[in-house]
Amino acid sequence: MRHGRETAVVEEVPATGLGPSADPWDVPKQRRGDGRGGGRWGGSGGRWWVWLGRAVLWAVILVILFNGIRAPFERFTASESGSTTTSKPSKAAQFPASAASAFAMQFATVYLNYDQRTAPARETQIRTFIPEGADGQFGWNGVGTLQVNSVQVAGVDARDANNAIVTVLARSQDKWLRLAVPVYAKDGALVISGRPALLPPPTRATLPQAGVRDRDQALETELKAVLGPFFQAYAQGDPAALARYADGKALSGLAGAVTFFQVKEVVAPKGPAGERTVTATVAWQIPGTGGGNGGELEQAYQLEMVKKGANWFVRDIRGTPGQGAS
Repeated sequence: MRHGRETAVVEEVPATGLGPSADPWDVPKQRRGDGRGGGRWGGSGGRWWVWLGRAVLWAVILVILFNGIRAPFERFTASESGSTTTSKPSKAAQFPASAASAFAMQFATVYLNYDQRTAPARETQIRTFIPEGADGQFGWNGVGTLQVNSVQVAGVDARDANNAIVTVLARSQDKWLRLAVPVYAKDGALVISGRPALLPPPTRATLPQAGVRDRDQALETELKAVLGPFFQAYAQGDPAALARYADGKALSGLAGAVTFFQVKEVVAPKGPAGERTVTATVAWQIPGTGGGNGGELEQAYQLEMVKKGANWFVRDIRGTPGQGAS
């Protein structure tokens, strides 16, 4: 037996594991002591911070989940919308331009050819193009004569899926006529929807001041001698003769439609030593009607030339794009 005052000390032993109600966000309870503030958080202040942390964590999780779901959905809807926009043709593109062009050209041939002696025949023909109940002469007063030599379609201005203006060019003696013809189309049917309008003919364009400034005159002289025999074979269209001048690719000739006369000019710009694109002006003799002399025609060709060893060969021949081409 001990003498003196005995004091029983009771101390809580912390749990060594987490039970079912353990919470990693929870803070340990304050140690019981002598009340002098030796323990950690006390009261409800610590618990409030725990709940705030949980709320922030859940907010972050929700934002991540929301963005993860929204992003693929937006990509899908955007791609679907874009494909719909690009694949759906405009209403003007749905207009039957080819059929309307042929229809307007046939109409213009009847409309621009009239003679007061054959007015009833013209009316019969023109009624197949115009609406029911329209004036049978479609604006012509039945007097005078007009004749056009040729009619061609110059363009189609489609306003929507059903309406367009077809522009027609016609030649009457020494004058050009430009006619705007309104055409209505519906379910494969066509009709001239209104009175045509004469417009000013196309104006003559002025070519830019172009041309080869830096010419290889030595090569031009060399190629002029080479291209003479080539164009002679080209006029005849003899495959064996053309093969001697071709760079691998078989060339087709004119099969005797013309007779070679002369290479008038060769224009060769300076460039690589082994290949060059040149322009050649050639004079052909044309057979006339009935076997007579049809005179001469000078024509321009663009040739791709390739040099192998000491000889030049023709890789390709085509029409020249002209001075205004770039």
